[in-house]
Amino acid sequence: MERIDDALFQENERVAPNSSERQVWHAGDLPLSSGITLPDVKVAFQTWGKLTGNKDNAILVCHALSGDSNAAGWWERLIGPGKAIDTNSFFVIGTNALGGCQGTTGPASDAPDGNPYRMRFPFVTVQDMVKLQHRLVTYLGIKRLHAVIGGSMGGMQALEYSVSNPGSVRKVWMTASALTHSAMQIGFNEVARQAIMRDPRWQGGNYSPENPPVDGLAVARMVGHLSYLSEASFEQKFGRNPQAPHQEVAGLQDQFQVESYLNYQGDKFTHRFDPNSLLYLTKAIDCYHCKSLSGSDSEYLFTSFSSDWLYPSWQSQRALDLALQTGNIAKHCIIDVPWGHDSFLLDQGEQANHVRCFVNR
Repeated sequence: MERIDDALFQENERVAPNSSERQVWHAGDLPLSSGITLPDVKVAFQTWGKLTGNKDNAILVCHALSGDSNAAGWWERLIGPGKAIDTNSFFVIGTNALGGCQGTTGPASDAPDGNPYRMRFPFVTVQDMVKLQHRLVTYLGIKRLHAVIGGSMGGMQALEYSVSNPGSVRKVWMTASALTHSAMQIGFNEVARQAIMRDPRWQGGNYSPENPPVDGLAVARMVGHLSYLSEASFEQKFGRNPQAPHQEVAGLQDQFQVESYLNYQGDKFTHRFDPNSLLYLTKAIDCYHCKSLSGSDSEYLFTSFSSDWLYPSWQSQRALDLALQTGNIAKHCIIDVPWGHDSFLLDQGEQANHVRCFVNR
């Protein structure tokens, strides 16, 4: 069996969206929080399992920043036959978020004039992402979801779904996430954005598809990896080991293993993600702020991780406090594993047990 600590340093390898499984639905024009209407919006989604006759077994999965519609791929330890989110019992829906770059309308999509939006794409919010998801759920004939779940950015969407659509979801699981970003979290995202925008090839966002700002995007991803993992994980995996065996790192041309790893992951990311999507999505979550759960009748499960210094447990505790203040049934579980923020994608033990009990209760 693959060791979790080995998997941790494979950038949470996940199966890419399968074109034969991914569906793209034309959702029509979408009014945004800004007052602008985005025309002819498309949403990419995938499903697993079957709906019951009364369609009360559906679970919507919201992805993290760099995820996509293939929830059973990037969350393979939790979603599937016999797993915590059992696709033998539940109808699971994974969507690509508005503003993304894996089939749903975003900055790289064509505008009505036939040219990519690029920086003409309007600013979108977490509320806008949720509005599009709710429209898809309604199209599928589902009046009330059994659950909405998500981690990190996906956790914000899951939470917002219950706020924007009170009465439409029975249970919400938010993991490794927050009601709103702290100054440090905004700071990390701003460094990533500046890395892209200061790449000369960015060209004010109107870069050529044949010559995108891959250097800036790679650096942005490296910054992300540093925040997603824990110091203990880096130390255990790499320490001060040189990339070349038996060779001392004594100059600029020599590399430590951790340097090689970050460069590799940064370069790989440029082949599957649009630089402008990273700008839009990070700004959307930086601006998100859930101040009240008033009106929601959902039950909540919040999970956090002791080693997650990017989304520390006190933020999930604040979410719990907010839910209890409005009279909702809610629980917060702190999970002690050493893998940092990415623990929510990797833990198949305690987190899975909490989720299994929560969705089946």
